[in-house]
Amino acid sequence: MNEMDKKRNGLRQGSIIKALALRNMEAFYAETKEEALKIALDIIPKGATVSNGGATSAREIGLIDAIIEGDYNYLDRDGAKDPAEKRRLELETLSNCDYFIAGVNGMSENGVIVNVDGNANRVAAICYGPKHVLFIVGMNKIVHSEEDAYNRAKYIAAPINAQRFGLSTPCGLTGKCGECLMEQCICCQIVTTRYSKHKDRIKVILVNEDLGF
Repeated sequence: MNEMDKKRNGLRQGSIIKALALRNMEAFYAETKEEALKIALDIIPKGATVSNGGATSAREIGLIDAIIEGDYNYLDRDGAKDPAEKRRLELETLSNCDYFIAGVNGMSENGVIVNVDGNANRVAAICYGPKHVLFIVGMNKIVHSEEDAYNRAKYIAAPINAQRFGLSTPCGLTGKCGECLMEQCICCQIVTTRYSKHKDRIKVILVNEDLGF
């Protein structure tokens, strides 16, 4: 991210935070990954049960490592010994998680968040279950409109993730969405979060850096 983009982000972050507040979501702004990590650790209390769903942005700011190494009960689905244990941890996330950490695939300037998912464990936890959801959002994910957020999620983030996972979907092979109906499809569910039913259940840390995909 160049300096002009960073300056522009600094100017618009205030209106984005206000837009999220109108949607019952509490938002914070960090200029750097280090600032974002400090804010996140201030939010999540010691001893909390924490889980995450493919949170690349959270890993990039060092949050997942800090949770693993810190005084938290971490539901580590990535460390599961087999598919049965992974599923158990994903279900426990829905029933016994204080903070679910996630990124976003696209977000509009007026606070609408769009995520695509293949297995649905991530979007399920965003929608219901964990007491709190903490989004780590690089300012590169912020686009003008809800339609732009959808397009970013489906046509930019999904193909990148399909390639990252080595999937043989059209987007995984060509980098371009083929509107496929395949078992490996990475955008089986497309979830739009436009309002938090429960005040401040959803918290957002905006980071003035390129994070995730």
